[in-house]
Amino acid sequence: MPTVVNRQTKCYHCGEDCEEGKIVLAEKQFCCEGCKTVFQILNENGLCDYYDLNNNPGQSLRVQVRKDKFSFLDDEKIIGQLIQFRNEGQIHITLYLPHIHCSSCLYLLEHLNKINPGVIKTTVNFTRKELSVIFDHKKISLRQLAELLTSIGYEPYISLNNLGGKKPRVPRTLIYQLGVAGFCFANIMLLSFPEYLGLEAAEKHLQYAFRYINLVLALPVLLFSALPFYESAWKSLQHKFLNIDAPIVLAIWVTFFRSVVEVFTDTGGGYFDSFSGIVFFMLIGRVLQDKTYQQLSFERDYTSYFPIAVTVLKEEKEVPTALPDIKPGDTLLIHNEELVPADGILTRGKAFIDYSFVTGESLPVLKEMGEIIYAGGKQTGGNMELLVVKEVSQSYLTKLWNKDEGKITGEKGQSFVHLLSQYFTYIVLAIALATAAYWYFNDQSRLWPAVTAILIIACPCALLLSNSFTNGNILRILSRNKLYLRNAQTIEELAMVNHIVFDKTGTLTTTRQHDIVFEGEPLNGEAIHAIAALAAQSSHPLSKGLVRHLGRNKLTVQAFREETGRGIEGFINGDLYALGSREFITGQANQTGGTRVYIAREGRCLGYFSFKNHYRNDVNHLLGELRGNYPLAVISGDNAAERMSLQQLAGKNTTLLFNQQPHDKLAFISALQENGKKVMMVGDGLNDAIAMQQANVGIAMAEDTNTFTPASDGILESTQLGKLHKFIQLCKANKQIVLASFVMSIVYNIIGLYFAVQGNLSPLIAAILMPSSSLSIILLTYGSSSAVAKWLRL
Repeated sequence: MPTVVNRQTKCYHCGEDCEEGKIVLAEKQFCCEGCKTVFQILNENGLCDYYDLNNNPGQSLRVQVRKDKFSFLDDEKIIGQLIQFRNEGQIHITLYLPHIHCSSCLYLLEHLNKINPGVIKTTVNFTRKELSVIFDHKKISLRQLAELLTSIGYEPYISLNNLGGKKPRVPRTLIYQLGVAGFCFANIMLLSFPEYLGLEAAEKHLQYAFRYINLVLALPVLLFSALPFYESAWKSLQHKFLNIDAPIVLAIWVTFFRSVVEVFTDTGGGYFDSFSGIVFFMLIGRVLQDKTYQQLSFERDYTSYFPIAVTVLKEEKEVPTALPDIKPGDTLLIHNEELVPADGILTRGKAFIDYSFVTGESLPVLKEMGEIIYAGGKQTGGNMELLVVKEVSQSYLTKLWNKDEGKITGEKGQSFVHLLSQYFTYIVLAIALATAAYWYFNDQSRLWPAVTAILIIACPCALLLSNSFTNGNILRILSRNKLYLRNAQTIEELAMVNHIVFDKTGTLTTTRQHDIVFEGEPLNGEAIHAIAALAAQSSHPLSKGLVRHLGRNKLTVQAFREETGRGIEGFINGDLYALGSREFITGQANQTGGTRVYIAREGRCLGYFSFKNHYRNDVNHLLGELRGNYPLAVISGDNAAERMSLQQLAGKNTTLLFNQQPHDKLAFISALQENGKKVMMVGDGLNDAIAMQQANVGIAMAEDTNTFTPASDGILESTQLGKLHKFIQLCKANKQIVLASFVMSIVYNIIGLYFAVQGNLSPLIAAILMPSSSLSIILLTYGSSSAVAKWLRL
């Protein structure tokens, strides 16, 4: 008798496991009908080059998107707030597509017009995972466009934050200021060469002309390009604080006016090249720093988490309604896997709410009719109806978020560079006064040239450059390794941390995977397949976890029955199987001792599957590296079922706290700080947000950095958690590099001051020293920080 062997193979579209010969088209194997349909669409439109660029580039479409999910895009009011431009022929819109991940995605999305001629032009921003689309709205509607993208595996993510939201970009004015400074600097340098080389007496009229042209070119730099430094210096003076921009402004103005005096009195050509060069190089540093932050927005709020619209039941009709229009008394229809956007009372169906993002509790909570459900939870059962009792803006989640904002205490610290600049400024002023006093009594004609030359040559622009470029390169290296910091100050804060606190669920553990162990009678292959088939009928997270653990199969389940929150049962191959809680299977009360799913066949309990959180792969190594250098703590909203295993993992000296609410975490961080600790808090959900904002450094873990994360000082992609100790080492190196470059700039200043105090600083010496100083500082900072990163293997 021949034996039939079912072999596993890879889906041609997405690369996931599939059963050979089950779903086939054009001799290609697929895991589901969705993947086959996408291949069919691409094949019919001549876009199969998509598969040549990468192996299995698509996304699995096993989970089908609800048919009318984008019906809210038929609402003109919503459309009007999403699009950027509209006329009679076309609409311009930018959509966020989280599934963009490779060059095949770029190829397919930029050839979208081949699939639907209503699409006029598409442009992909790979870094931001955004698709800019120009389409003919007479041929394809916005809803149809969203459905088209979804059908090929690129479902757009449209959140409440998209309504009128603006994304951070480098200020356009700063770019103009940089451009003006660069243009003027280049031309002034060019026109200054004759001055340096010397002109014949007969060509003096050219010399005068070049000097006055340089003066005219310097005016836009003084009055427009240098404005950011004036604003920064003025603000620091208003707060009675001397930041690094204050002496720079002084140097800019002294350089300019001394140059003007020299031109008008025909005593020299001035220092217009040095003056415009200072402004140009410093603006480059600022633009580079701002560009680093372009990729992410740290000013995210709860609106990024919410959908843009939800289904409201009105006169027995389902009406898509924008969230701001939801009022108390409305009845919402919440589908499986949808978020609850407003506090309400359950009026129909059973709710199984996943509050992991809000409370940190990893398992869903059963809610019966009449119970209140708070915003921020995710329904993991079937459809349910909810009577709204509070508007979205008044919901529990909103209040929790606003409470977070109240905890923001402003600047967490001041950069050591500002402290250095203060001393630097006082030292320069002291040298200038001493020089003035010396020449006042010895040769008053040299007093003015000497004092102004000191202020020109001692400009702390090299210090600012070293700080800006080192920070910029460090931020670039960190972002390349998926750690995105809010600003450069956070680098210094990270380097000073001396106590590290972790959240557990979602931070040290992953929410997408569990460690599952069976305890009871040994199960044969037939029983395992039957249990997997039964579990596949339920959308409960534990059932999904079992399916992932046991594998899918095609066994038929008959007479399936589910009691939400308790268990499921059904006939497989004539035997009645049941999965569920201890009470559902045995009739005995549930016991504490972790998460378990009990199994029964024909009414007889066979044992149970025990679920434990799955710790991320690098956690063991990371905690081992950190606990030798820092006191550690783990605070969790989850129960204490895993205390023993966690203590073993984190070390006996690590503080472990369970069942912690947001205010408990806040109190713990505050207590550490009162004892003089510099605390870093690493968390993931909104329940950690208050503690992260109170901590000296708050790092938010994210499975996907472009989706919602609570306000924090940094966002770390979860796969990079194991590098956290290396990130700290790199940030510590940052200060050493800045100090080294500062020493180098002082050497240049000493050389320049040698000429300046004598009143002999010529424009040529200034023109050589100042660019040389700037360029060598840039090379030192980039080279050193890159070398440290390479040594750390980042």
